[in-house]
Amino acid sequence: MENEEMKRIILPHDHGQKDEHILEVMPDEARCAGAAEIFQQLSDGTRLQILWLLCHSEECVCNIAAAVGMSMPAVSHHLRNLKQAGLIRSRREGKEVYYSLMDTPKARLVHKMVDDVFEMNCPGGQE
Repeated sequence: MENEEMKRIILPHDHGQKDEHILEVMPDEARCAGAAEIFQQLSDGTRLQILWLLCHSEECVCNIAAAVGMSMPAVSHHLRNLKQAGLIRSRREGKEVYYSLMDTPKARLVHKMVDDVFEMNCPGGQE
């Protein structure tokens, strides 16, 4: 919301719905773009596979690459996308960088969605 005073949106057709206030709370384009970015990350099969792995374990690029059968540079590209979307985090230990799911409501929801889509329970017993 750019200012405190919202301009009233009047729809061209009245379909008898009395929920006029819904337009006042409708997410703006920027918020929808942020949500679309999350779904874009989930729309790539390899990224989805990597994300599933990181939902359930902390791994380095080398292990992730071996698990998904890709080169480390290709996996690094996917990890960068997932990290920019706020879904995963990294931590450095010596020369090794480890990746795991972020501990945020958004990332936990994506974890649940991923597990639900695959119709499986989280191997760690998390819900």
